[in-house]
Amino acid sequence: MTFPGGRRALAIVVTLVILMAGGVAWALWPSGPVVKGRGLVIPVVDGPADDQHVDLDATFYPPASGGRAPAVLLAHGFGGSKESMREQAGRLAAQGYAVLTWSARGFGRSTGQIALNSPDYEVKDMRGLIDWLAKRPEVRLDAPGDPRVGIAGGSYGGAIALMAAAYDSRVDAIVPQITWYDLADALFPDASGKGPLNGVFKKMWAGIFFSAAADRLAPDGGLGAGGLAGLAGAASGSAGDTSGGRVTGRTPGIEQVQCGRFLPQICEMYQKVAETGRATKEAVDLLRRSSPISVPGRIKVPTLLIQGQRDSLFPLSHADANARAIAATGAPVEVAWFNGGHDGGDGEADWLSDRTTGWFDRYLKGSSAGEGDSTAFTVTRDGGRDPGTRRPVLLHATADRYPGLPGGERTTVALNGPQQPIANPAGGSPSSISAVPGLGGLLGGNGGGASIALDMPGQAAAFESAPLTRPAQVTGSPTVTIRVYGTGEATLFAKLYDVSGGSLPVLPSSLVSPLRVTASEAGTPVTVTLPAIDRRFDAGHRMRVVVSTTDLGYATPAAPAVYRVALESPTLELPGDAALRTPATGPAWWTWAMPLAAIAVAAVLLLTGRARRGGDAGDDPAVDAESADVPLVISGLGKRYRNGERAVDGLSFRVEKGQVLGLLGPNGAGKTTTMRMLMGLIHPDEGEIRIFGTRVRPGAPVLSRLGSFVEGPGFLPHLSGRANLELYWQATGRPPQDARMEEALEIAGLGAALERAVRTYSQGMRQRLAIAQAMLGLPDLLVLDEPTNGLDPPQIAEMRRVLKAYAERGRTVIVSSHMLAEVEQTCTHVVVMHRGRLVSAGPVGDLLGTAPAANGAGPRLEDVFLDLIGESR
Repeated sequence: MTFPGGRRALAIVVTLVILMAGGVAWALWPSGPVVKGRGLVIPVVDGPADDQHVDLDATFYPPASGGRAPAVLLAHGFGGSKESMREQAGRLAAQGYAVLTWSARGFGRSTGQIALNSPDYEVKDMRGLIDWLAKRPEVRLDAPGDPRVGIAGGSYGGAIALMAAAYDSRVDAIVPQITWYDLADALFPDASGKGPLNGVFKKMWAGIFFSAAADRLAPDGGLGAGGLAGLAGAASGSAGDTSGGRVTGRTPGIEQVQCGRFLPQICEMYQKVAETGRATKEAVDLLRRSSPISVPGRIKVPTLLIQGQRDSLFPLSHADANARAIAATGAPVEVAWFNGGHDGGDGEADWLSDRTTGWFDRYLKGSSAGEGDSTAFTVTRDGGRDPGTRRPVLLHATADRYPGLPGGERTTVALNGPQQPIANPAGGSPSSISAVPGLGGLLGGNGGGASIALDMPGQAAAFESAPLTRPAQVTGSPTVTIRVYGTGEATLFAKLYDVSGGSLPVLPSSLVSPLRVTASEAGTPVTVTLPAIDRRFDAGHRMRVVVSTTDLGYATPAAPAVYRVALESPTLELPGDAALRTPATGPAWWTWAMPLAAIAVAAVLLLTGRARRGGDAGDDPAVDAESADVPLVISGLGKRYRNGERAVDGLSFRVEKGQVLGLLGPNGAGKTTTMRMLMGLIHPDEGEIRIFGTRVRPGAPVLSRLGSFVEGPGFLPHLSGRANLELYWQATGRPPQDARMEEALEIAGLGAALERAVRTYSQGMRQRLAIAQAMLGLPDLLVLDEPTNGLDPPQIAEMRRVLKAYAERGRTVIVSSHMLAEVEQTCTHVVVMHRGRLVSAGPVGDLLGTAPAANGAGPRLEDVFLDLIGESR
């Protein structure tokens, strides 16, 4: 949110409060208290003969509500450990659940070897964890030995939620995220419909997984939600994390280096398919034993399936297959899609957490546990952010039955294009690109909406439609029939692009459909199932089908070859279903109309004289002359939760002109609550905040000297970036010349994109536009919450330069961030908070100077910070 303040801005804010009470009510209350967990080791027995003993490193979080409560098992993603789930566990415990996190066998500090969620290993470990929960006095029981329990997890953790529900009847509800239905199909997909034995090996994703466990695994990483997030730490894991199931104390042999923590049979399978690029029957059988496809009809519990629309590892079709299989048992099923996945994206972590908690509230806490309407299905789309409240807009489509991705209706679009030659280069290089596995994780989990597709010249045939005369909503997998001429087996990759004039083609979700076909001189026809997508193609756009011979993410033949590709049928079939169609393809009409209505009402107030302009100190009797030149003074600030617990407790600090101050603290420290009070959004229970000597209160004229960006960017999606900034400034009621628009636009660095609709922006572009909006008018005090989210390294470096230069001109910047290395380079001063209290404040150099050097090198801010909050390594 950005609030330059002033009484004219107050009129708009008040109107927005009236129109959007629900959204603002969320902002008025801090989040719940953080619950501390207790580390422990849980011994379990697994193995085909129940003769293997494994120690699972776990943490138990008792319910903050006390007494007996439902339990939730939180499973981590591949490459992670129990530490990956600490934040979510604390939130669930604060909301009245008994929560258990653990490092799966072979990960973190747990012993054993990785078995890919095998029924003989990880599934039996889940049985032992549920047995342990049944003995806890904090856990509600449905019967002796039967706890009320739900399971949630992403990717690897999502699969164990499904498999545990299939094998243990004590599981009451599950929330699997971005996970698989058939692991063999995920790693060996085939768009011709012949199955994994004919599939094309997804070599890069497979290599990422097996490389992650080849040597050591970091305790705080994971592939559960953002690609290579865990593997970034895996390369430099800490001592003590490498003992689970591996031989230590001697130099490992080549077999150990290659197999790492995997069971030998899994390692052998991988080495064989990696060499040949093809699945074997043994590999398919092994992978399917760890997949829900192997347990038809056995998952009979309420299931919320959350799947990412940007996921080249486990696309939407896997959640669709799981939904169909579970629905067939009569169990309640809901499906939620979000703009994220293993390849990054703009998915909302808060939204995912809220959906998970809501599901467990319904089926673990509510009277409907174990029951439900098996004919009600909901698909929820992430529709961006509400421009007024800056909260995610969720688009719901509900049906009496789950129609699934193929949909109940088919439309066609005519394609054109001649027969075209395509060459497979010697060695399969250079390769075309559809997605780069893990790129989203390397960018901090935010790949934005950008497409990085690249088709190499001479290796791809393209067939294109005429401009669409009307919009087309595609939900599911389009199909096209082609004919392949030549000799021998061809490995091909089919893609569907959205092409608009003047812009680069967009490959929806960066997905591709691989297939193998035996070419012939007469031409071999093959019907290709394109990737499952949920996308609106606007009127005037064209659809382009591309068939290429190479793709960076897959194993391709090394032998050179030339084929010819033509359309067997000139039509592209598009799936859709009225049950999955929402009234609008973006945020509902009211999300655009309400902010505009608020502006209109505020304008009426201004014209009728109900809002008068103010801005000098004389308008406010509560001015402290001694601090009139000090940007910010916080004294004895306190704020309580509704249950009486303190979110902010006796906080006091001072910020001078020219400083770049970093506001630091772990989740739950009270930083966001403090910033909300600073902006006048909520009242403190005690103490005060003064900006340039004036006490902060809602609508205080001095807030016109404050620019802020908190809780994420929010813009009108149909307007351009420039129009959003202009409309925002008009709403403040201040003269246009005071906006310093050109300087703000230079800061944004968006170039020609400023003239494009914001709905086309990536996360990083929205972030830069939001920061430029906060800087409109060049306020004397600038408050930014996580300003580098979604920015790439060069953009982060540029942001660092901008903030320093901004402060050097006599202004003041406050930055709240979790990127401690960036804070260390950017900020002159820091304030560290923990559990609502001030822990430390002062210049960064002084803070680092109090810490001992490590290994002869200077101390890092991260080490000092962890030591201050009592979590030093």
